[in-house]
Amino acid sequence: MTPERFAKGMTFDDYTKFTGSPANLGREGFDIRRFSLVRPRVDWSGFLRERHAKARLTNEQTAAIKWLAAQPGGPAKILVLSEDWSSDCRRDVPYLARLAEAGGLELRIFVRDADTMLRKGLPDPGSHDNVDLVLNYANEKNGQKWASIPVAVFFTKDFVELYRYVEYPAVYRKDRVIGHLRAPRAGETEEQSKARGGRDIAALLDSPFVDVWAGAGIAEILSALHERLLTSTRP
Repeated sequence: MTPERFAKGMTFDDYTKFTGSPANLGREGFDIRRFSLVRPRVDWSGFLRERHAKARLTNEQTAAIKWLAAQPGGPAKILVLSEDWSSDCRRDVPYLARLAEAGGLELRIFVRDADTMLRKGLPDPGSHDNVDLVLNYANEKNGQKWASIPVAVFFTKDFVELYRYVEYPAVYRKDRVIGHLRAPRAGETEEQSKARGGRDIAALLDSPFVDVWAGAGIAEILSALHERLLTSTRP
């Protein structure tokens, strides 16, 4: 990572404006409630602004990021890979913006996809402007590499990587939870199962647990950064 490459990313305000723009809405997206690809995308810009306005760190989280940022070799930059169609990104990115604000860190957001949504694996090299970042910060999961989102990479002011947060906190066992909600129930047709699963997932995304997991993500990040700084300064 270089200062020049990092500077090409969007601030959170830039990102919310972009999500509501024709350039973004014209790209292929995904609707988890219907579990299907959509074009045009849903406009999530207002939702992101409102979520950011309501997002609050705890006093302890605020004190922790201020302490970390003040340490020699502490976090100073956050690079985020995101897509607004992703409920994980909508959950975490506004909180990451709040974390950056509280600690005086510089945040830059880059979109993961080209015009079409990447459905599995990794994008082809040279397929779009941000493919270098997607490949560099790919997630290794179940023996394969994935372009998981969100990804939040924490750097020192000199762009030494300190920690990488990927997709969701460890306490949120997403594959099990979403898999359970989508699984067919006795007596359901395929269409009934898909519709009911969509309603159940929509209810989950509107529940207080989304903020529980967002807070857990912040706690996980702070703890990992603390561990990195603590253990890197001792033999």
